[in-house]
Amino acid sequence: MTPVLSRAQMRAFDAAAVAQAHVPSLLLMENAGRGATDVLTREWPQAIGADVTIVCGAGNNGGDGLVVARHLLLRGSRPVVFLACDAKKMSPDARANLEAWRGVGGTVHELGPTGGPGPLREAMTKSAVVVDGLFGTGLDRPIEGFLAAVVDAINQASAPRFALDIPSGLDCDTGVTLGVAVRADATVTFAHPKLGLVTPNGAWLVGRLHVVDIGVPPATMLGPERTVGLIESSDEAGWAVPRAPGAHKTSAGHVLVVAGSPGKVGAAQLVARGALRAGAGVVTLATWLEAAAALEAKILEEMTARIDRASIAASLQALTEGKRSVVVGPGLGTDDDARAAVRALASSWQGPLVVDADALTCLVGLIDPAGVVDAAGRPSSVFASKNTVLTPHPGELARLLGKTAAQVEQDRFASARALVDATGAVVVLKGAHTLIAAPDGRLAVSPVACPALATAGSGDVLSGIVGAVSCALPAFEAACAGVMLHARAGEAWSRAHAGADRGMLAHEIADALLERARS
Repeated sequence: MTPVLSRAQMRAFDAAAVAQAHVPSLLLMENAGRGATDVLTREWPQAIGADVTIVCGAGNNGGDGLVVARHLLLRGSRPVVFLACDAKKMSPDARANLEAWRGVGGTVHELGPTGGPGPLREAMTKSAVVVDGLFGTGLDRPIEGFLAAVVDAINQASAPRFALDIPSGLDCDTGVTLGVAVRADATVTFAHPKLGLVTPNGAWLVGRLHVVDIGVPPATMLGPERTVGLIESSDEAGWAVPRAPGAHKTSAGHVLVVAGSPGKVGAAQLVARGALRAGAGVVTLATWLEAAAALEAKILEEMTARIDRASIAASLQALTEGKRSVVVGPGLGTDDDARAAVRALASSWQGPLVVDADALTCLVGLIDPAGVVDAAGRPSSVFASKNTVLTPHPGELARLLGKTAAQVEQDRFASARALVDATGAVVVLKGAHTLIAAPDGRLAVSPVACPALATAGSGDVLSGIVGAVSCALPAFEAACAGVMLHARAGEAWSRAHAGADRGMLAHEIADALLERARS
């Protein structure tokens, strides 16, 4: 996995590059700016020989912008540089690159509160690209006043917008908008991805994300502090466990799906379809007596079973015998019987367990948001299984922690870790760039933000996929692999439909798993 860094970790990375690798900070800036120019000219070849507006702030992000200006000039572009600051207040490295820009004949236009962004607006009407070098990863306060007006002007430009390191106004650590933020068409980030870039709000503001090196081997400059990992294709390949030549349906994995209720049998079907397409050899759908007939009328490959309302725990105990993994929740309901079913499975089943949808709601009140410990003060859990995976969306996670969905989205990384601490389970926080957090401190993030997956039943299919993969992999790896299978299926469907970002049906996610396997 590629390390994804926080603000503090990136500062430490830069400091180590200077102190340990003896790479001067000016050279790091030069490498960053040159790499950014390479990306810009690949993204927009029309920038060569054309005007390019570059907006620079006082910090090192502004210095990166000045390096881009110089390299664009060398490639035949006509950079138009604006300083949204007092040149005398620029950082030392940014100031050095300002002098270098002037040394090659470049000029700058200073913007100030009195004049406003009018000249900038005029320049952008003639530009092939607008480069955002206002604020980098160090910004930790809202953008206000004159600088907010500059950001608004950039966002109103008709030309494509290109952000350096991070769109100005996006919080590096949490991905929230600090007052206002540039909405980029593409972003180039330096050395490593940053946390804020791989969040739903980050996905909205970043556009196409590129990572360029700055002349230092990335991993060598990272300290002992654990980092978030961005899942790579090599990780996905490692999770693909081939079947033995002599495999049969039972050895491939028998998944029990406890789901569905009157009016919600479709959810159970989607879980089962996801599980079968992801490789489960057998799926048994266990549901309430009053839903079973409707379910049986719609299925072909799955088996069905009834949950006895008069002896819920005992009937579930019998149903789990011989099963490799259990998925519980989608469409199950949230009444007293549903709560009893969820709690019975949580307290007794010791194999891989995937908890989703209604089952998460049934756990509200059973989970202590402050964290669960036993009498000796050791971490404990409401789950008997050490391979439990919870798959909440932000609203469900919020209910479990006694928060609002908005509070969860203010810091998805901390929120996912908080639910891990409270349950001892692996947590999959769904959304663009889904997060996977483990009790041992590992936290992975999907590189995919596929809007086509925003369709009813998408999460049901995901829980089935994770349930199937759990037959062969430990909980964290199964969750990561399941998330990526689901995400890649969404991407494959979108490509097959001319890049469509909507219109996908949930069962098509499951079916796209097969198409992806063929490719």
